[in-house]
Amino acid sequence: MGWFWGLLVSFVIVLGAAFAVIPLAAWWKRRDARRAIALFHRRREMLEAKFFEMAQSLGKPRGLKWLDCDWSDEVTFGRDKTSGLLTAFAGINVHFEAIAGGDMEDVEAVSTVRDAAALFHFHQGAWGTGGKALFNMNPQVALEKLVAQFEPISIQE
Repeated sequence: MGWFWGLLVSFVIVLGAAFAVIPLAAWWKRRDARRAIALFHRRREMLEAKFFEMAQSLGKPRGLKWLDCDWSDEVTFGRDKTSGLLTAFAGINVHFEAIAGGDMEDVEAVSTVRDAAALFHFHQGAWGTGGKALFNMNPQVALEKLVAQFEPISIQE
């Protein structure tokens, strides 16, 4: 009968450890997100410059040249539901001009300032960007439209 009590105690210990791991993992994930978000705010100016450089080099939208980017204070954060990658959506207003001789040269709307959400990703302890912008939406709307892919992360998390 002693072996039964030993087995029962072992089972309770294993079960207790399993239940402790779940909240611990969630706490660790929240702590990492807080640190990443703080790092984003500390490096934001450098990230904005890198974004603009990358976005200019992509040649999108076709026929337009990026002239300037006005940055808003609005930033929302989300975590990719599949990969766990933390993503920042930052609000921007983009100014374009038509490339001489291009398809957009005679389009009147080229000079219209465009709202967009600039994307940044946190990978291996650092923030980066590919220069991708989601046009005609602010960061909150972008995150709402991509709710199937991203779960929102609050800054207080």
